[in-house]
Amino acid sequence: MAIVVGSGAGGGTIAKELAARGHDVLLIEKGPAIEEKDAHRFYANVDAGVKLMRACCLGGTTMVSAGNGMRCLEAELRDLGIDLTREFAEAEEELGVRELPDEVLGEGTRRLMDAARRLGFPVFKMPKFIDPRRCWRDGLCGFGCPAAARWSAVRFVEEAVKNGATVVTEREVEALLTRHGEVCGVRCEGQEIADDLVVLAAGALETPRLLAGLGLPTSPLFVDTFATIGGVCPGIGFNLDIPMGAYVPCCEGLLLPHYARQLLTLLRERGRRVGPGDILGMMVKIRDDDGGLVGETVTKGVTVRDAHLLTGGASVAGAILEEAGADSSTFVTAPLRGSHPGGTARIGVSVDTNLETEVGGLYVADASVLPAAPGAPPILTIVALAKYAARRMER
Repeated sequence: MAIVVGSGAGGGTIAKELAARGHDVLLIEKGPAIEEKDAHRFYANVDAGVKLMRACCLGGTTMVSAGNGMRCLEAELRDLGIDLTREFAEAEEELGVRELPDEVLGEGTRRLMDAARRLGFPVFKMPKFIDPRRCWRDGLCGFGCPAAARWSAVRFVEEAVKNGATVVTEREVEALLTRHGEVCGVRCEGQEIADDLVVLAAGALETPRLLAGLGLPTSPLFVDTFATIGGVCPGIGFNLDIPMGAYVPCCEGLLLPHYARQLLTLLRERGRRVGPGDILGMMVKIRDDDGGLVGETVTKGVTVRDAHLLTGGASVAGAILEEAGADSSTFVTAPLRGSHPGGTARIGVSVDTNLETEVGGLYVADASVLPAAPGAPPILTIVALAKYAARRMER
């Protein structure tokens, strides 16, 4: 048997891959199994200075993702001796990664793309694991897709179950068990479950705590800090666009079309009479410094370099928004958030290039292992890494 802790992009993939190879898989998820349309009720955000975004449910944060299927950290991983060419191709095929047709993106996104090009910036469509034929174009990706048009890790969990895996939800793994330097199981709410293969995929805030319980090394936290800037553009209907349908490389990260409800609140607080469909916005996402700490509490601040990158990105985003028709006198910026907690059990510190710890049979397969802040959506990379690790568990 194999025990997989967590059911997000990494855990769901590991469960599917191992079950397909004939392993008896027990997948343990702290959160509940839910309907996808209800995923917004299961955000488990952490205020660490920068607010960290995550969801606690079967499927993890993939249940509230924007469906971005971008390859990231490919070169950095190759430098470590990890070539994911095969795994990326497999993941893109299985998730249905594609660029969406222009008409599906929405007018606001198209305006921002055209404005960026006129200003001389390179613009690319975001590869998505969204089926455009099923998409309702309601802008609700980050709340739980009511049309199930976007891939989530639950689909991989369901495949694992078809191949004999057992899934237990609303149970928290409290500790890892070892014997003579090898993993021998987990303790879950007082019950000891024995196994000599355990894969941690509990997320970058929970995985390092479990490793630290064994005295294993961990590493600092990065979160891809981002800010969303926006202003009034009457009747644009941007709130219904598929989020982040395109991107502009900038300031060691990305600028992306992004609607945030906080923008509406901020504008109304300033006396602007606007509705949800009257706002145009962009996200400034950076590769932030890895100065965060995960212990009894989680802390993640903003360094001087982070602030410099965010300020520079906001300046460019503001120029693009104004060129696209947003009123610059109305611009507001939402509070800082972090969407991709990672790096807390990174390759070369906590795990080797097989994603195995120094405790035999204990692996990590979530964003914790990423070697650097991606400054870009990492779901596809996490899936590819999990596939890579599952193959090495067979050796």
